[in-house]
Amino acid sequence: MRTKELCLLLGLGCAPLAAAAEALPEQQKADSAPQAVSAEAAEALPAQRKAGSAPQEAGAEAPGKAEPRMAGWVEAELDGQAEPRTQKVIVNEAATSITTGGDLFSGYTRTIPYERMIPPYGLQVTFGKTVHIIFPAPIRYVDLGDERLIAGKAGEAENVLRVKSSEEEWRGETNMSVITDNGSFYTFNVKYAAEPEKLNIEMQDFTHDGSVVNRPNNSLDIYLKELNGESPRLVRLIMQSIHRNNVRLVKHIGARGFGIQLLLKGIYSYNGMLYFHTEVKNSSPVDYNVDYLSFRIVDRQLVKRTTIQETELRPVRAYNHVVNVRAKKTECTVFAIPIFTVMPEKVLRVDLHEKEGGRNFTFDVETADLVRARDIKNFTIN
Repeated sequence: MRTKELCLLLGLGCAPLAAAAEALPEQQKADSAPQAVSAEAAEALPAQRKAGSAPQEAGAEAPGKAEPRMAGWVEAELDGQAEPRTQKVIVNEAATSITTGGDLFSGYTRTIPYERMIPPYGLQVTFGKTVHIIFPAPIRYVDLGDERLIAGKAGEAENVLRVKSSEEEWRGETNMSVITDNGSFYTFNVKYAAEPEKLNIEMQDFTHDGSVVNRPNNSLDIYLKELNGESPRLVRLIMQSIHRNNVRLVKHIGARGFGIQLLLKGIYSYNGMLYFHTEVKNSSPVDYNVDYLSFRIVDRQLVKRTTIQETELRPVRAYNHVVNVRAKKTECTVFAIPIFTVMPEKVLRVDLHEKEGGRNFTFDVETADLVRARDIKNFTIN
């Protein structure tokens, strides 16, 4: 159909359509011009195509087609066919790289599942005020995302962290991580706010009882060097089990006087740790205030010995460590100490001293008693 008649049918002006018709032969000439292609692509095409015009270069966009094509594919319109035929041509090894979530990884990688993620808490800080966070256990480690945050322990309070901003009016967010003495891990996403909604935060989780079957999302088994690489949570559960079962395994070690009785009820061993189960029974009408209880490795008391060498052992954990035993009451405590050995010429000496009083007690633990420590293979919590 002629250009003028087509314009009249469509109700259009003749000038635009005529200009397009004049440009059409030149466009067809450009389309028919030979283009470069790799040797691999040329071999992959049929022989009848080699005799005609060469295919387009891999990755080049075909004229008149709006949809994009994948790298490594070549489209060629064969003679006598209305539909283009698609053939795969390996142009570059980069075409085989896999992109996941916008990140390109070299080699084989696995995606971290969401159930492995620790949900962070949202925290707001400001420049003119300090945010205090109270944790349920002493703080062992703090990491700040960048220099826009300032954090530190609040004086002698081991479980209180103070956080504030070092700059005014910054955008975006940073993060902060905290590890506590009981093996819990806390993570925060921190933003700046002119007036933070919460200035004093208590991180104690009241929805769980600390047991294994009812644990919060932020509770992890952080292994500490002072516990010989053991989990603080497991150490606490073992001490809790010993305390609640309250079984007397050792019946010959203790001291008494002035209505006070100090007993060693049992020695337990598990994974490089020794657990000492002690009991203080107050039969007197006066409260007993504990000043300190110490563990020392000392030489045996010999007549000709003039000097005594001793090594102090510091418990790394204590369960139900009371400082006051009321009248007519009994209190039990479990101490955890990294495993140690005592030479035959030495003993383990346990001292209990009263605060501002004279009711002090001492007993010795022989090497034979230590080697007979009960090995914990399984334990239960009542």
